[in-house]
Amino acid sequence: MDTSNTQNGIMWFFRDKGFDDKSINEMFRKCKRLEGAESERASENWAYLKSVGIQERKIPSVISKCPKILTLGLHEKLIPTVECLNTLGTKPREVASAIAKFPNLLSHSVEEKLCPLLAFFQALGIPEKQLGKMILQNPRLVSYSIETKLTEIVEFLAGLGLARDGVIGKVLVKNPFIMGYSVDKRLRPTAEFLRAIGLTESGLQSVAMNYPEVLCRDVDKILRPNFTYLQSCGFGDGQIATLVTGYPPILIKSIQNSLQPRIKFLVEEMGRQIDEVTDFPDFFRYGLKKRLESRHKALKQRKLDCSLNDMLDCNQKKFQMKFGLV
Repeated sequence: MDTSNTQNGIMWFFRDKGFDDKSINEMFRKCKRLEGAESERASENWAYLKSVGIQERKIPSVISKCPKILTLGLHEKLIPTVECLNTLGTKPREVASAIAKFPNLLSHSVEEKLCPLLAFFQALGIPEKQLGKMILQNPRLVSYSIETKLTEIVEFLAGLGLARDGVIGKVLVKNPFIMGYSVDKRLRPTAEFLRAIGLTESGLQSVAMNYPEVLCRDVDKILRPNFTYLQSCGFGDGQIATLVTGYPPILIKSIQNSLQPRIKFLVEEMGRQIDEVTDFPDFFRYGLKKRLESRHKALKQRKLDCSLNDMLDCNQKKFQMKFGLV
């Protein structure tokens, strides 16, 4: 085979698809197999990506991220992999979306990577339906090492006291992206910070089970600034621990767009003390305009007083019935 002709063919293919020389060179750097790739196979694989539901405008991005896809056997590799992934999906375009997010998904072996991964998660008690949802939501999972990365995450969560009744599996299903973070660089420092601000072990477990995304945030960039802001508002350290235990996302909400406007409304418009929210941390969960402002206005017009809990912790119909607003 004349490799120069082969290379010229694949170069022509890329240019025909709109790639510039810089992008083409970068793909050749990423994947040495492109040097011997045939334009016929590349065309066939490109067409197949379109046929499984990936929008044509997204295919160049998919190929740029994983040029190896164009060199894989269609019937030997791509079709079997997609068929296997289709068994995990429950919604239309779910597999196509997963491939677009992480094109390297198609380069991993079903037998060597996907099957062991499914077995690993099943051993944690994750139901089959949830398995598919989790992997297609975070397809990068297929690239993680079970022996080092995933096992370490499971051991970390077990160390928080979650090794019972399939709780770890539930945490992973709730936030599959937690498995992409480093235990030593991110998850453990976050857990230590939460302990340092006064969370009990049961409080920490509650954070991990219900809001695992909090464990994934950077202490110095997000959690500590939020803690410092709450201190500046006049909350004592014990009150902040109560707030975080009651509603952990308070540590990852935007200060400017979420916390500040709500606290300002509480004090200036509602005329309440900030201490009141320590009895009802879910105050920070509700929409400012849709829930807080509208309900405060309705009560103010009737000159009615009530706790934050009574005001907010019910749907609109119950709220109107409770206060005779129907």
